[in-house]
Amino acid sequence: MTVIDISAASAVTSLTAAASRADAGGSEFNTFLRLLTTQLQNQDPLDPLKSNEYTQQLAQYSQLEQTIQGNGTLNSILTRLSGQDATQAIGLSGREVVLDSTVSGLGARPASWNFAADRDAASLTATVTDATGRIVATAALPTDSRSGSFAWNGSLPGGGRAPNGAYVLSVRGLDASGAVVPVTVNATGRVGDVTIANGVVGLEINGLSQPFAAVVRVIAPAV
Repeated sequence: MTVIDISAASAVTSLTAAASRADAGGSEFNTFLRLLTTQLQNQDPLDPLKSNEYTQQLAQYSQLEQTIQGNGTLNSILTRLSGQDATQAIGLSGREVVLDSTVSGLGARPASWNFAADRDAASLTATVTDATGRIVATAALPTDSRSGSFAWNGSLPGGGRAPNGAYVLSVRGLDASGAVVPVTVNATGRVGDVTIANGVVGLEINGLSQPFAAVVRVIAPAV
């Protein structure tokens, strides 16, 4: 199995946050200007604003001005990176991906995950919970390997099928002495539609919207 690392998306997330902070700075900038203008218009001629106070306020003005100028640069970079993310995301349509998330979608296809234990385990127990945290399914996993995959088709213990939606998998591992074995879980799935909202690229995976930034690996088709 060949995998391709995806890492550029995290940069977009960081820049989005920075641009939001810069936008907030724009509001503070306008408020500061109104306050400073009002202060200068209404100061007592017999007790004018002290020079050191005025200098401090001008320094604050300069800092806010730089924040506003930086906003344009951040948004420009964000737009370019979002475009790059969108191009990469479109190329993932129809591909199997691994996500940095334990949340998988149950829909036309089973909810699916990969798991990896830190060391050999005598027992591995999978627990599936719904969006409210309610346990909907449990299963014993094979222990002949430290890693593997698990798929859940929605079957409920008492019969019937769980509704489509988001489900979380946790895996409890124990060694021969009963000590806990840490197990990492990653959701997997096939990418369908690609969406872009407010500069954020999203992927539709089995009826569930997942952020493009959550993709950590792309599984290459078997040759």
